Amino acid sequence: MNLVSSSYGSFNEEIMKQLNCVLLIDDDEPTNFLNKLTLEQSGCARHIRIAPGGQAALDYLQGDPEEYLRPDLIFLDINMPAMDGWEFLEKYRELPQEKKADTVLIMLTTSLNPDDEKRTLTIPEVSGFEHKPLNQVRLERLLNRYFKN
Repeated sequence: MNLVSSSYGSFNEEIMKQLNCVLLIDDDEPTNFLNKLTLEQSGCARHIRIAPGGQAALDYLQGDPEEYLRPDLIFLDINMPAMDGWEFLEKYRELPQEKKADTVLIMLTTSLNPDDEKRTLTIPEVSGFEHKPLNQVRLERLLNRYFKN
């Protein structure tokens, strides 16, 4: 698990509060690098955690309370080996409410299958569906939608 403290960029605290923690769940290292960079450049999060798969994310979310920062925002990939995004969501539902309270979960994927987006509409834990790559425009739109003061 990687912890990155961010104090970068163009974040405007007058518009919205800075997020304490963002969790990226994706098996693709270059994607995680680019998403982390986008988040750092925006300055929107104090901490960025990276889980290279669904099980690693669940381990983090259920882990040591002294090291755990409850994510304000989770970006979840669908297509991952071992435990994909859908399987993660099944297990995520079983977590105690305090582990997921007020967390915004966004599916961030390369999937072009319209059924994937429709499926997310039936899952209450999923707040949104976005196509990769994460960029400043997409991130700003999400922050304004879910975290504006």
